[in-house]
Amino acid sequence: QVQLVESGGGLVQAGGSLRLSCAASGLTFSAYAMGWFSQAPGKEREFVAAINRGSFTTYYADSVKGRFTISRDNGKNTVYLQMNSLKPEDTAVYYCAADLSWVTGRPMSVPNIDFWGQGTQVNVSS
Repeated sequence: QVQLVESGGGLVQAGGSLRLSCAASGLTFSAYAMGWFSQAPGKEREFVAAINRGSFTTYYADSVKGRFTISRDNGKNTVYLQMNSLKPEDTAVYYCAADLSWVTGRPMSVPNIDFWGQGTQVNVSS
């Protein structure tokens, strides 16, 4: 049974930082590209960041470029999202995603995601 378990969400003031983690089990972690999506209340789930299997290539949504950094540790089956300079508009539930077929150079697509985590809430106060 595949499980993606996120942690690290919480409440932070604008300008602050959070580090999200996603621990994977039940799959060959190193075979999957990994990504993060966010979903604010009343909005669709949208792409945030992705990293390929070997950690050589990353891709970010324009809204987070220069502020967020995605990384992974294949030895620990874990993917991270370092979130700096947080803004109130970053408030959302953040979901970890595993994608076997992601092609670098473009966003991950919701219909192509093979596995999802349960999400972790991030609240940024002004």
